[in-house]
Amino acid sequence: MFSLLRENIRIAFDAIKSQLLRTILTVLIIAIGITALVGILSAVSALENTISSDFSSMGANTFNIQRYEFNTQRRNDEKQKINPVISYRNVKAFEDDFNFPYTKTSISFVGTYGAEVKYENEKTDPEVQVLGVNENYITNSGLEIELGRDLNYFDVQNSNSVCVIGSDLRKALLKDVNPLNKTISVRGAKFKVIGVLKEKGSTFGNNQDLRVFMPLQKARTIFTNPNINYSLSVKSDKKDMMEGALDEAILLFRNIRGLNPVEDNNFGIERSDDLINRIGSITGVLETVAWIISIITIFGSTIALLNMMFVSVTERTREIGVRKALGAKRSTIAMQFFIETLIIGQLGGILGIILGISVGAGISAIANFQFVTPWLAMISAVIITFIVAVLSGSLPAIKASKLDPVESLRYE
Repeated sequence: MFSLLRENIRIAFDAIKSQLLRTILTVLIIAIGITALVGILSAVSALENTISSDFSSMGANTFNIQRYEFNTQRRNDEKQKINPVISYRNVKAFEDDFNFPYTKTSISFVGTYGAEVKYENEKTDPEVQVLGVNENYITNSGLEIELGRDLNYFDVQNSNSVCVIGSDLRKALLKDVNPLNKTISVRGAKFKVIGVLKEKGSTFGNNQDLRVFMPLQKARTIFTNPNINYSLSVKSDKKDMMEGALDEAILLFRNIRGLNPVEDNNFGIERSDDLINRIGSITGVLETVAWIISIITIFGSTIALLNMMFVSVTERTREIGVRKALGAKRSTIAMQFFIETLIIGQLGGILGIILGISVGAGISAIANFQFVTPWLAMISAVIITFIVAVLSGSLPAIKASKLDPVESLRYE
């Protein structure tokens, strides 16, 4: 049994070598479909992983109160409602009055996206983001301290001239020294570095590691724009109390904004899990498109492989007649052509997987995505190529096995 199978495999490889150009073209057609599937799914997985990681930096069991909802900030199809900025008076009133159990409230605002930070004779390009935050911001945002400590209540209340910096800022200015207790300058104000954050990476050009976090009150003395927009973030330590905290927060903030019961919210609420779910729905559409494109291509490759095998059966009619005359069974003839089809299909699948992963990794590298090995796409590719081989090889194999040996010997 095994010797017969080994012999059929050898004959299949000999047949493939004898029609090498046709085999290469068929393998390439199959590989194109698999490349489309694996490449697009790889890129989509990398995109989903990157954005999910980026948004999950909000922290688990967290919701934000901000000026606009995430999905209405850039709507062009209708007139956008202009919400008033969330002022310091708003966030301070919320912080003082929101006393829901097992929650922590953070306040933040972006002072500038383009600060120049100096240390002794060194300075950065004007691209550092500076944030004024309270003592809960770093914890609520899912950020972690690598060196030193976080900002605390006394730093914020006393307007201490201290700061926590991102890992890229440390590399730019304080790479060769211990960054703790070193003094950096932001807009002419001196700050002592008390902590360095773990690396988070960047998404779509938003570098999360090139930032300075300073106490809220101190930042307000440096950035004095009257229309500064603040953000609130509430983290619940108990997941089952998240909904209650959210309802309480909405009710309180509506009261702070002076809204009556029939008015819509003039602020946005974003939950960390809602953002991730929305990302999942978007990438789900992209995955569906990938499957549609690949299925259409693979359908074409099935026809190409089927046609090739029918031509192969016709060209090797005399060979089939000789084998039958020497005692080969119908099942042996069918198995020979079936194995040949499987080999061609798997060669196309392997080539497609290699090219698809290369395409996905290349897109991830160019777009700065976090590439992940697309195991699902790879397994799917193997299964699909097997199905293609079964569908394409069955009819030619059956046709070859049913050939009359006498007529086959008289062929040509």
